[in-house]
Amino acid sequence: MCVKKVMVQNQVGLHARPATFFIQKANEFKSSIWVEKEERRVNAKSLLGVLSLGIVGGTQIDIIADGSDEQEAVDSLVALVESGFAE
Repeated sequence: MCVKKVMVQNQVGLHARPATFFIQKANEFKSSIWVEKEERRVNAKSLLGVLSLGIVGGTQIDIIADGSDEQEAVDSLVALVESGFAE
């Protein structure tokens, strides 16, 4: 299992468009992937799950993966979040 903390950089957080990019990236990996905010964990491959966390800019989240490509998955998703989703 691989876990990394990351601060959401873009001002509006993970609203519909950035959340869609995040989910598309998560679905590129075989590992099970979750996003955790304040003890609440959701499937990172689920749009409704990610949106339900209400992640806004400046929020710290954990990206957790478990599987054959867990390290690559976490590193890739952390890089995407740190990029601010090109906003």
